[in-house]
Amino acid sequence: PCVFPVLALKVFAVIQPGITPGQRRASALAYTAGVVASMLALAALMLVLRAGGEAVGWGFQLQSPVVVASLAALFTLLVLNFAGVFEFGSLLPSSLASAQARNPVVDSALSGVLAVAVASPCTAPFMGASLGFAAGLPAPQALAIFAALGLGLALPFLLIGLMPGFAKFMPRPGAWMDTVRRLMAFPMAATVVWLVWVLGQQTGIDGAAALLMLLVALAFVVWSVAQTGKTRIAFAAISIATMLMIALTVGPKVLEMTAPEAQSASAPQKGDWQPWAPGKVEQLMATGQPVFVDFTAAWCVTCQFNKKNALADSALLADMDTKNVARLRADWTRRDPAITQALSQLGRNGVPVYVLYKAGRPPVVFGEVLSAAGVREAVSKL
Repeated sequence: PCVFPVLALKVFAVIQPGITPGQRRASALAYTAGVVASMLALAALMLVLRAGGEAVGWGFQLQSPVVVASLAALFTLLVLNFAGVFEFGSLLPSSLASAQARNPVVDSALSGVLAVAVASPCTAPFMGASLGFAAGLPAPQALAIFAALGLGLALPFLLIGLMPGFAKFMPRPGAWMDTVRRLMAFPMAATVVWLVWVLGQQTGIDGAAALLMLLVALAFVVWSVAQTGKTRIAFAAISIATMLMIALTVGPKVLEMTAPEAQSASAPQKGDWQPWAPGKVEQLMATGQPVFVDFTAAWCVTCQFNKKNALADSALLADMDTKNVARLRADWTRRDPAITQALSQLGRNGVPVYVLYKAGRPPVVFGEVLSAAGVREAVSKL
């Protein structure tokens, strides 16, 4: 969900009919500039916030319901655009539409910004150690690492734009593009589902339902404005009034953070996952019990994959029960300074992170793409 939608946007930009090598080159350079500049801006903001005492880490933008809801609205527009409900040029004033046509490199640069905003959290699973190392460096060195990360993100399209040999492998434009474009609306819609689910983890079921209502109203507005003739005025007035009414009545629910789920008053049963809390690892280790901690977040795709696969492995869970390993889950979906500090102590600046603790031994930090066999091997040595 982090990467695929942006790739779809760039593929169509590269293979659209009539694009010249010079235009392709300019588009690739503009996209790269957008990626690197926005990566540096995001990294600089994170470093400034951390220097000011804020406990934030990489991917912190998706801890904000405002950002998640805004991205869901943006991708809803892209779904409607890819499905052929409207064209962006038809909704823009003629002056802006003509300016957009005259400056395609601006679109490429903005798509680079979108790539970083959406895809940056997905870099943490594979670059966790590097990001944690960079966050502790002086600003110039840290920003150099983030600039290199941005360059790597943009590199495939940069090569296609600057080296004609790579462009030869791209398919020739044709009528098939319209079918593929409409097909791409479905993975875009899946991204909206993912974002609504992430928001639901932050604002509860009422917040997710409110966002869905607003997205349906937004689609109604876009469809209405895209109509022609007298029906356009009537439907546009009705749709805009409907959206304003929904925004005023249930809109605040979208941004209303709910309290984390309360812990059960009863003692947790053996083998249950328990919520992580500051000092809880040390408390359990003081009794001689080993502890396994899953640092996770709803917006982290790798986290969810590992949770449903390696961490749900029945043999692994049985081994942990045999060794009396306590299992804690540190949920970083919302901003949590304590979890951010715990990650920093491990030399990490993003999720997922998996750690096995035992009194008298250094913590065992596992790879981000988790293997049940690897964890079982470590548990067997307890």
